[in-house]
Amino acid sequence: MGTLLNLLPHLVNGITLGLLFALIALGFMLILGLMEQINLAHGSLFALGAYFAYAICAPRLPLPPDVLGMWAAVPLGWRFAAAVVLAPILVAPFGLVLERLMRRTYGRDPLYGLLLTFGVAMVLEELIRMVWGTRDYILPVPREMSGGFIMLDLIWSTYRFWAAALAIVAMAGVWAIVERTRFGAMVKAGAHDSEIVQALGIDLTRLRVWVFVLGTMLAAFAGVVLAPLWGIRPHMGVDAVVPAFLIIVLGGVGSFWGAAIGGLLVGMVVGLSGAYASEWSMLSMYLLLIAVVTLRARGLFGKKSVLEV
Repeated sequence: MGTLLNLLPHLVNGITLGLLFALIALGFMLILGLMEQINLAHGSLFALGAYFAYAICAPRLPLPPDVLGMWAAVPLGWRFAAAVVLAPILVAPFGLVLERLMRRTYGRDPLYGLLLTFGVAMVLEELIRMVWGTRDYILPVPREMSGGFIMLDLIWSTYRFWAAALAIVAMAGVWAIVERTRFGAMVKAGAHDSEIVQALGIDLTRLRVWVFVLGTMLAAFAGVVLAPLWGIRPHMGVDAVVPAFLIIVLGGVGSFWGAAIGGLLVGMVVGLSGAYASEWSMLSMYLLLIAVVTLRARGLFGKKSVLEV
């Protein structure tokens, strides 16, 4: 019983981390599944969401002094709620510009898209440094969401549970869009056979734009949710895009449940391995990937994709 109780915090933290990893991967999955393009700028959009949230909460907005003073007087809870809603909206135009740039790469060797999005990621990271500098920031959270509480004679982080709840709500919203709307049906059809979708009179270009915007907003939302846990720094996008890509390959390209379950598996493996050997915690997710793709190259729920030769 004592051993199980000692493992419980690591298991809970692993599930929480897995939900957050899955949230990052979902936006990545939508873009890769429909466009068959690996968006290496996804992590930079994630970071941009965190920085916009900090600008709203801190506040560091480019407003007249009197207006800024009035905004600073608003309770932190309302400012944090505004950041959760507004930061993804503010990042969406960056996704629109990126999608417009990527149009030249559609139907060509995926290497062109990789190089383009890698360049955009570097530009966004330098833009962040120009605007906010190189120092680290911490996103403030409302008093009701900060601190900890005692349960089973253990101290638990309150915000981790809030972050997990926000991730579940966002994932449920994405599932409803993908599985229960006409838009979601078109996205899945476009990912399966784009030529048939075009033959049915569906504007694939417009569909790609909306999918890219949704994926961008999910990345920014994940940045807001994870900022209080990870901190905010210019290169934080790298910490997000690598696990996201790993989860997509692990779960299967284009699969919603693959991203969700893959994220949970990665989080639990990282959390539980950290209980015994912290130096193996991050390495364990790569070992998990090797084990899965060795047995099933397409991932747990994957179908044939451009990642297969």
